[in-house]
Amino acid sequence: MLKTMRLPTQLLHRKADSHKGDYGNVLILAGSSRFSGAALLCAESALRSGAGLVTVGIPASLNIPLIKNKAKEVMTLPLPETRLGTLSLAAFSKINLFLKNADVLIIGPGLGNNQQTYALIRKIIKKTTLPIVIDADGLNALVHYLEILKNHQGEVILTPHTKEMARLFEMDIDFIKKNRKLVAKKYAKDYNSIIILKGHQSIVTDGDRKFYINKTGNPGMATAGSGDVLSGIVGAFLAQGLDAFCAAKYATYVHGLAGDIAAFDKTQLGLIASDIINRIPDAFKKCN
Repeated sequence: MLKTMRLPTQLLHRKADSHKGDYGNVLILAGSSRFSGAALLCAESALRSGAGLVTVGIPASLNIPLIKNKAKEVMTLPLPETRLGTLSLAAFSKINLFLKNADVLIIGPGLGNNQQTYALIRKIIKKTTLPIVIDADGLNALVHYLEILKNHQGEVILTPHTKEMARLFEMDIDFIKKNRKLVAKKYAKDYNSIIILKGHQSIVTDGDRKFYINKTGNPGMATAGSGDVLSGIVGAFLAQGLDAFCAAKYATYVHGLAGDIAAFDKTQLGLIASDIINRIPDAFKKCN
């Protein structure tokens, strides 16, 4: 039977005189006309994982629809968009201004594959020195632009699944599958990042001495939005002061544990990403 991992004290115990600002201000750049749900899943996951403030930067046309469906506690930042309903390069100045008061940036979930949006993603990553979680289309935007990661001055966490890993680093998928530990460590070290290589027994590494193989999680979590939930947990843990490796490690564990608890109730077949979010508090109880 898997021994439950205890979470760091700073996540589990809060000072009596604390306020929301003590637990971090997270900006999530996510969503597009086709993938608006990714922004909501990531934001609600970050809130449920203890972040003090969570704002989603979204294409302006999504603002009213999302307000009707989002958790009341999630704030929105409507941004200029392309004609295809993705974030426009013209959104940079507004985002850059907001980042001056943010503590953590999550970028990528559901942003779409528009080339102007990709240019925006790259410009933001170049500019910010905040701790940053890069997922999904945030990773896709860096294909052929990996020097941005080498030159980045802040903490970076990459959260690729196998296919995204292959695309980002231009590798053979079968080679990655057969050499997951080796590949994750090499590219984390080469690109000054923490890598969460997602999949069965996800790998978390800094490419040097810090290495973790996750034992929680189940096949039912192979469902749309599950990765967005993980990114939200990682960002929330960063916002509460964990270093990048610890945030990635503990978030991966909690994400899988919440998925296991949810699957016990919903079955693996019936599991959806929002079920994982709903079980995050139950996972915390087991880790106390």
